[in-house]
Amino acid sequence: MRKAKAAETRAALLEAARRLFAERGFLNTKITDIAAAAGRSAGSFYEHFADREELLGALLAEMEDSADREVARAGHPREHDLTDRDQLREHLRIAWSVFREHRAVMVALFQSRVGAGPGDGRAWDDLTSETAVFRHHLEYLRERGHRLPGDPELVAAAMGAMLGMLGYSMLTRAEPVGDDTVVDTLTDLLLYGLAGPAGTP
Repeated sequence: MRKAKAAETRAALLEAARRLFAERGFLNTKITDIAAAAGRSAGSFYEHFADREELLGALLAEMEDSADREVARAGHPREHDLTDRDQLREHLRIAWSVFREHRAVMVALFQSRVGAGPGDGRAWDDLTSETAVFRHHLEYLRERGHRLPGDPELVAAAMGAMLGMLGYSMLTRAEPVGDDTVVDTLTDLLLYGLAGPAGTP
């Protein structure tokens, strides 16, 4: 009974945080706000999370689980060739759909990183961790002799940073742009770069 009540409280705190982050943003939401919105005391918050960052980490874990489920649902080829437009587009489509589904968490993550101290290195650590899938796929290409524009970790981080900043900007604007338009634009930008596809003037 105690475990069930604790799980219920934790879920209520996460849901309240998700709702408040969507309404106010991460930086304008206090722990006392989250506890009150969940119908719990601030003390009960600290029984489950050390601070807002730990709670945000729990929401991020849920977002990553959602991405894993989406990848499993879509199927994943054994050979990860991001120079294949369909494979690249599918990776970007999944990332974008997860961003949209977890918009409040994505916005909170962005604001949390921007609000962190400039010298703590957390933003880079988080970015490289979250783009590990891209990095592995790029390493796969390099091992097969494909020339990359730079180190796989740096290229993957650049891709993730572009995707994350665009997601934050686009998903919080008043006039939405169609998901297919965004995903196709990102796909062609990453696939062809500014030089355009081979053989074009």
